[in-house]
Amino acid sequence: MSTDLQHLLLGVGAVVVLVLLITKARLHPFLALTLAALGLGVASGIAPAPAVKAFQGGFGDALAGVGPTIGLGTLLGGILLGSGGADRIATVFIGARPVRWIPAAITAAALLIGMPHLFDVSFVMLVPLVYTVAKRTGTHLLYVGLPMAAGLYVSHGLLPPHPSPTLAVTAYDASTGLTILYGLIIGIPLAVLTGPVLTRAISRWFGPAPDLDKGPVQTATDEPQHRRRPASFTLALITVLLPPGLMLIGTVGTANTAEGTLPHAFFDACDSSVLSLLAAVVFAFFALGVRSGFGLGQLQKMAAKGLGPVGGIILILGAGGGLKAMLTETGIDTLISDYAVDWAIPPLLLGWLVAALLRICLGSATVATAAATGIVAPLLTAYPGTSPELMVLATASGAVMLSHVNDSGFWLFKEYFQLSVAQTFRTWTLMLSLQSLLSLGGVLLLSTVVHG
Repeated sequence: MSTDLQHLLLGVGAVVVLVLLITKARLHPFLALTLAALGLGVASGIAPAPAVKAFQGGFGDALAGVGPTIGLGTLLGGILLGSGGADRIATVFIGARPVRWIPAAITAAALLIGMPHLFDVSFVMLVPLVYTVAKRTGTHLLYVGLPMAAGLYVSHGLLPPHPSPTLAVTAYDASTGLTILYGLIIGIPLAVLTGPVLTRAISRWFGPAPDLDKGPVQTATDEPQHRRRPASFTLALITVLLPPGLMLIGTVGTANTAEGTLPHAFFDACDSSVLSLLAAVVFAFFALGVRSGFGLGQLQKMAAKGLGPVGGIILILGAGGGLKAMLTETGIDTLISDYAVDWAIPPLLLGWLVAALLRICLGSATVATAAATGIVAPLLTAYPGTSPELMVLATASGAVMLSHVNDSGFWLFKEYFQLSVAQTFRTWTLMLSLQSLLSLGGVLLLSTVVHG
């Protein structure tokens, strides 16, 4: 057996071991990724100490790119949520609109609210509103809940600063601003199709209506305390739109100004995800926090609460970077690149397919993206005309595919909306599978006019 083939088989074996460690041994994804990466290095002939050093280097490189972005995005979401700004956006969007417009209104609100929030946090925050609207309008809970989940997951799956697309942006060396632009071009129609359109199309499959009196109830203790006035809808909307707006302005500006000039430096700063998110956090601190009467201690608690769930995700992303570094250290990435020239599968489709298979096996979109980018990133050297931003969206959309019983989001949706497993498959799983397939279609369509 040739050395090249042996290394490729070891790479495949590392992925298989990773899947088994998570699905069968029930190890935490961070530990499973670490063991798979170090095991690959040692099995390929690298001594343990250099293998650990390579893993640490990849871990640090990954977090250098995604850590500040995810941290600031989560911090922004915490202030938006704790100050009541997110609730204000949702309430204004839904208002007293006719029943037929409720799915569209809740999808639009969820798409906006989900941009800076982690999915689980946004979902749990909006569930009481879903129950309230369903009671008020006398509709099936899923008539409101399914389009809400669709809007949140479009943001979660396609748009930085969410973990999966942010990791892929770093792995493929893509522009965050262009990724957001292309993500919105695909994501807005996607939200319409998998939100209000799908909800109306499959409403007959919803099954028995859940008991609306058994849902989560928002009490006075859930409301922000000790504020003099409610959060402003306009300021909350500006807070959400400020980071993508600045990055889009920066992307367009840098492309139309001369390098080395003051305008180019300004636009280049706007194009930075870290600086754009930092500007939004400072704006939210004063516009939603201080203006509404919150003290510094309360704002600190909001920030801490928002950052709480992100620790495990950061470790997973770092370990995914370590696995990618091990693929480089063992030369497997170069072998993949060399063989890719003869493959008949386009890189965009392959990125989606690898991420989709890992998502189905592992359940976690973040872990699937972390592993898939390490496998697929070398393809960009073999296909220099491929847009790295579209590779981000292809891989991230593949990591949304076929959520089922090994995905925490599946159970979150099932339990909060009092569904059977069969009902959850007919609604949640169908919705996310359509999102993944339609996203891939949008990426392939954009690839006819967008090139690297």
